[in-house]
Amino acid sequence: MKSRNLHYVSLFTMLLLAFSNSEAQQAAASVDRQPAFAGTFYPATKSALESQLHKLYHVAKPANLKGRVQTLIVPHAGYDYSGVVAASAYKSIPVDTPYKNIFIIASSHREQFNGVSVYNAGNYLTPLGEVKLNQEIANTLISEHKNIFYYEKAHDREHSIEVQIPYLQYHFKEVPPIVPLVMGSSSLGSARELATALMPYFTPDNLFIISSDFSHYPSYNDAVRIDQLTADAIITKDPKIFYNTLRNSSNESIKNLVTPCCGWSSIMTMLYMAERREDLELTPIFYSNSGNSNVGDKDRVVGYWAIAGYETSPEERPFVLSDKEKKLLLDISRSTLETYIHKGKLTEIPQSSLTRNLKKSSGAFVSLYMGGKLRGCIGNFSPDRPLYGVVQEMTIAAATHDNRFAPVEATELPYISIEISILTPLKKITSIDEFQPGQHGIYMTKDGRSGTYLPQVAKETGWSKEDLLGHCAREKAGIRWDGWKEADLYIYEAIIIGEEKKK
Repeated sequence: MKSRNLHYVSLFTMLLLAFSNSEAQQAAASVDRQPAFAGTFYPATKSALESQLHKLYHVAKPANLKGRVQTLIVPHAGYDYSGVVAASAYKSIPVDTPYKNIFIIASSHREQFNGVSVYNAGNYLTPLGEVKLNQEIANTLISEHKNIFYYEKAHDREHSIEVQIPYLQYHFKEVPPIVPLVMGSSSLGSARELATALMPYFTPDNLFIISSDFSHYPSYNDAVRIDQLTADAIITKDPKIFYNTLRNSSNESIKNLVTPCCGWSSIMTMLYMAERREDLELTPIFYSNSGNSNVGDKDRVVGYWAIAGYETSPEERPFVLSDKEKKLLLDISRSTLETYIHKGKLTEIPQSSLTRNLKKSSGAFVSLYMGGKLRGCIGNFSPDRPLYGVVQEMTIAAATHDNRFAPVEATELPYISIEISILTPLKKITSIDEFQPGQHGIYMTKDGRSGTYLPQVAKETGWSKEDLLGHCAREKAGIRWDGWKEADLYIYEAIIIGEEKKK
């Protein structure tokens, strides 16, 4: 009997230990994270910290963003060095923006480990008080993702999350719960895995702070140049462009350059998420480096960018093509034209050669010129096909279905040049004051008839606004000269790319 009881006690102990070990992953002993860098990176007392933040906000240079801020890249150096840049980032968010949570992502400076550590042991403390942790989200991330866990040492002496907290406390009337994440290694795989885990939370009601400085220790002029290249790559929202830019900068053998971007894996995590959000636009806010501070020199500097990601409406979303994409689109149009005229077939485009932009749905016009004169032009405003497909379709239509011209013949191909106009969405206007010839194209519709002039028509003809509207009404829409006054009017813009016109 006694041995049986001992067996039960032993079994109970084993179960208790197993339960305790699993619970250790979910929640360590509830311990608030104490400020480790008060008095070094920022003032140690409440009054001194509030005073410095007040001064930084006074000279900050925020951006006036139309949409809700979803993510910010913010430097994490000492406030004397990067405080104005950081304050510019936070000041770009309206103080009454109702976020549910704030995720703070940082790349580890002191501990190297595989995976990501999320703090779930308690709240964060600073001289300004306590900021609550969203322990439910932290524990969910730990339980659902094997590469996310709590590793105490990853947070104890990591400044890149701690220095962000006082800005949040100063800026928001009430700081939403935070989810602090430290990446233990810098790799594309780690960034991609973390992005997958966080994507369900990458929604407009949550704010994502990416804590990162930029170039480390080049000269002032080298830092300005390198950091601009890095920022330009980030705002493309393309992880490949960002990574290749960093690699190119690293391979330049720039004196004293240790890294072009210290928290690149955290930024990469954000880009892997941002590229899936068509409504998210990235834009620079403010740049500086330690050489501009009162405490730094210009021989060895650290670069700081504030960059925001914010929601845009469809009308506000810019459509930007790289030079490589523009050339590829012209090549597609040229190949389509020649293959169809010679063989009556549509050119097959390898999907592996197409970028995300060329697969987006977008309106487009294709214009053909010969001897400097128009030889055919047809477009589509409301496509249900990707851009490259619309360009193919409109290329064939311009060559064979423009009723003003005979179909293009094979003997004409060497003398034809191509121009492609990629269109922004139509925007209805109520006054012609909103129509700026040369910048905008005009589209009008009345009683089932419609017509348009592309933006370049105003430059080519030199017509006044009223003459442009009159010609469009009579010659394109097939209504009387002043019929535009009763028509529904729309404006749009165009990215115009083309081959050199052949004489």
